[in-house]
Amino acid sequence: MTEDEHKEGIKGMANPSRYGIERVAYWLMRLSGLGLLAYFVAHIYETSNILRGQVGWNEFLELTQTTEGHIFLAIVIAMCVFHTVNGIRVMLGHGGVGVGKPARPDYPYDPASQNYRHKIGIYSAIVLAAIAMMYGLAVMFGE
Repeated sequence: MTEDEHKEGIKGMANPSRYGIERVAYWLMRLSGLGLLAYFVAHIYETSNILRGQVGWNEFLELTQTTEGHIFLAIVIAMCVFHTVNGIRVMLGHGGVGVGKPARPDYPYDPASQNYRHKIGIYSAIVLAAIAMMYGLAVMFGE
């Protein structure tokens, strides 16, 4: 790593080409977590509109019955599926599942947790999220 690479700041930290699919999974996990938190707060606000009665509830529910509302809900579905599947992968890795046998660290240091099993898990999480999002779009837009 050169001196200039240290000066890249957040751009250098977010650069997935330097660290591979693990860095992509890292960022997707954090972004999906924050997105789901924002959706949770918005959902609490949405459901509180039921206190305004049937008319208030129907008025607010119309927001989700638009094209933009359907796309937003499809993104929420994708975030939920990715966060769940990747979270299971991370929990299994922390439990030692799929990381291989411990070995003496020799140069170049290859972390045992970044092996092909976990990369398959990351790609599986991304593919499952895309499939779930496409299914959600097909249901909401009527195929």
